[in-house]
Amino acid sequence: MSDKASNTADLFEIIKTTRSMRRLKPDPVPGELIRQILEAGVCAPSGGNMQRWRFLVIRDPQIKQLVGAYYKRVWDEQVGPRYRAGEPAPGMSRERFLRLLDAAEHLAAHIHEAPVWIVPCLEGRTPTRTSGSSIYPAVQNMLLAARALGLGATLTTLYLQFEKEVETALGLPPGFHSYALLPIGYPFGRFGPVRRIALADVVYEDRWGPGLPGSLAPPWKGAGVGPVTARRCAAPGRAWPGQGTSVRSVS
Repeated sequence: MSDKASNTADLFEIIKTTRSMRRLKPDPVPGELIRQILEAGVCAPSGGNMQRWRFLVIRDPQIKQLVGAYYKRVWDEQVGPRYRAGEPAPGMSRERFLRLLDAAEHLAAHIHEAPVWIVPCLEGRTPTRTSGSSIYPAVQNMLLAARALGLGATLTTLYLQFEKEVETALGLPPGFHSYALLPIGYPFGRFGPVRRIALADVVYEDRWGPGLPGSLAPPWKGAGVGPVTARRCAAPGRAWPGQGTSVRSVS
């Protein structure tokens, strides 16, 4: 395999195995690795290439404790009860749904223990519908970089229910707003293929309606059962786990 082909395979492997890792070890993370993650972030595009982003790297235990308390309050009082009273996402079994909720609850209780937080911020007094397009590409780059370095991370915005209080705690100046919080550390769990709805259920051609374009038909075309089929992503040239089966939501 050529170096170019190998690099391409590595890229797709990273993309398709970048899970949200919510159970993180408290072990210190070397500054050089955080620097690499941040460098990946600033390689992202932004509107007009204005690069109005700023990235707070939080290691201070007191700041993490304060913000973490707001985060846990939102989970305990609002988000946790709402999710537990709801239904799993399409294609997700009840068992897997409950495991996800347990991981999210663990994060809420231990987010302050993550050794490093990165808080991506953006200049702009009044956030608009398009503001995120100048910061979330950087966030995704950082998540992929963390995965490439063997570090766990996740994008969370729960704390924004207490936006003013948290941004005061973070010391943000007027005109800047935070858009996410990325807790980063070595994961307890393992990376693996993410599960997503099949392309045939979300891709249309020329007009709104079902039916994946023939030119984009995947190798498992016709194997799924029912209107929604969950798939585990895999890198090009590798077997697709569960190919020929469908995973239905269990209520």
